[in-house]
Amino acid sequence: MKFPTHSVAAAALCLLLAACGPAVQPAAPAPGPSAQERLAAVHAAAGADDTELDVQPLRDPQVEDLRAKAARALAANDAATAADALNQALLIVPDDPAVLQERAEVALLQGQYDRAETLSRKAYDVGSRVGPLCRRHWATIEQARLARGQAENAASAQVQIAGCTVPGLKRM
Repeated sequence: MKFPTHSVAAAALCLLLAACGPAVQPAAPAPGPSAQERLAAVHAAAGADDTELDVQPLRDPQVEDLRAKAARALAANDAATAADALNQALLIVPDDPAVLQERAEVALLQGQYDRAETLSRKAYDVGSRVGPLCRRHWATIEQARLARGQAENAASAQVQIAGCTVPGLKRM
């Protein structure tokens, strides 16, 4: 069967024009939680249960002032100032698990997910392996992994969160 030359040319021209048209974009993934929502999830994981053992060390007054400055900055939505204050505190007490954790949470707010995980991991390594702070470490790691699309690794962090809970002593 023979096709007229003009029919073949017209079909080729249509194919060429179709190829030049706008490309179909794949659907963008649904946006994940905001940085504030991620931080709220970390704080929710810590809990507020007073029936649990929670040891708090004595604090250096200068470090406490810097932590308070960071808290005020966060309340004013100024993560950069909070990060700076906590960085100064870490120069004084580089292995304080609470300060490391607070700095990790600010990194989470700033979208610095690798840094948030690294700081939380260090805080866990030098701190208590139980209690609210322990859960905050692992919840931060979980959120950092979720933000980077590592759902399977985030699930392993979720298991660690559960292991941080140890009931306090029952007093009669």
